[in-house]
Amino acid sequence: MKPLILTIDQGTTSSRAIIYDEAGRPLYKAQRALELEFPQPGWVEVDAIDLWHSVLAVVTEAISQPMIEPGRIAALGITNQRETTVVWDRKTGLPIAKAIVWQSRQTAEICAELRQAGAEEMIRAKTGLPLDPYFSASKIRFILDAVPGAQARAEQGELLCGTIDSWLIWKLTGGEVHATDSSNASRTMLFNIHSGQWDEELLNLFDIPRLMLPEIRDSAGDFGQARLLELTIPILAVLGDQQAALYGQNCLRKGTAKSTFGTGGFLLMNTGTAPVKSDSGLLTTVAWRLEGRTTYALEGSFFTAGSALSWLQDGLHLIDDPGEADQLAGAADPRSTVHFIPALSGLGTPWWNDRVRASFMGMTQGTGKEELVRAVFEAIAYQTATIFNSMQAESRLLLTTLQVDGGLVLSDFFLAFLSDILQLEIGRPVDFEVTAMGVTLLAGLKAGYWSSADIAARTIEVSKTFRPQMPAEESRQRLKDWQRAIGQFCSYY
Repeated sequence: MKPLILTIDQGTTSSRAIIYDEAGRPLYKAQRALELEFPQPGWVEVDAIDLWHSVLAVVTEAISQPMIEPGRIAALGITNQRETTVVWDRKTGLPIAKAIVWQSRQTAEICAELRQAGAEEMIRAKTGLPLDPYFSASKIRFILDAVPGAQARAEQGELLCGTIDSWLIWKLTGGEVHATDSSNASRTMLFNIHSGQWDEELLNLFDIPRLMLPEIRDSAGDFGQARLLELTIPILAVLGDQQAALYGQNCLRKGTAKSTFGTGGFLLMNTGTAPVKSDSGLLTTVAWRLEGRTTYALEGSFFTAGSALSWLQDGLHLIDDPGEADQLAGAADPRSTVHFIPALSGLGTPWWNDRVRASFMGMTQGTGKEELVRAVFEAIAYQTATIFNSMQAESRLLLTTLQVDGGLVLSDFFLAFLSDILQLEIGRPVDFEVTAMGVTLLAGLKAGYWSSADIAARTIEVSKTFRPQMPAEESRQRLKDWQRAIGQFCSYY
């Protein structure tokens, strides 16, 4: 019997399970929504037990389908939302508090105190990351401070912590394996990207006991045996979602890049086997580690992308569905000078300002919902272009293509405008499941179903191509105007 691969794709707002055949073709997909909690302005949390149950539900649905022979499932891969942090009891396997989601700004005070103490330069030098609530270290610190007795229990080895991959590995293996891969470890602000290990100076800075942390392993390796229903399946690959998308988009060579437009926006560029230091707010991160060899990436992250459309729909009730947003943006006055400040959860690359809040600037009596929706789409493209230009400058590599994925690429208006602002041809991929595909490829590689050469030979099929229609000078001026608006607005905070 030919083998199958089960892939868990655990995201910010949903959990999915996909079963692939030996050729990497999806046979069945199951998805379940995940409810986030917003206990205070700027705080975003999730119940880790609910998250686990959502994963169990989609996995059970997938492997119970009549066309799936469960005994053929020979490998399991996990890709996950990054930075979201869980702290749990080693004996009971129960979280001691709600998990803090990557978007949450509730640890801003902890970061501000460390910044005031002069720790930011050391943190960036070791981790490639700015000192920001986005990353996991301050979230762990927050939970240990918030739960009475938690620090003492952690020091005694009674508590464990990790990102969502570690939480799922622990639950899937019945508490036998506490591990993570280097891509997820590099998002914690506790991982030294040069040594490839947890950093003692950083652990001491955040006062996080080493006993809590998972073992760091290669992205394709042995993560234990998952026990699902009556099956025992080896977990052979683990990769953070954006790194998985980079791999799934076939960005395996130095100088190739992709941008994912999901809840947030994430542009990653493969920089090869040496980390590239950034002086403009980009993140230096691990892409993956295979057979002990690390591939690095430059990353630009912004927190408001698809979440802005959700806000237009559920918060402002300006649209009924994302499809309507596309139509409204296309109907807007193209001469509109309305600018959206995309800071529903603060600003990411290159500003890293967790105090700024979202706003519309430049409205007049002639401004309608069409112009507001258009401004939201435009801001996402402008953020992408800002990061794109910085990546080229700092890496000294010319980006001639950009692979795209995520829910927003369904919008014709957005991709056309992105093509205009980047002055680059943009192709909409046929397969949107590039994140799951990335970790599936690694699991199949580890299992021996295909070779590195097979993976490198893959092509990304495109359903529609968008080419620049806007003059280059107009494109540059529009980007400058928006960046000027951001600068003016940030000066108030």
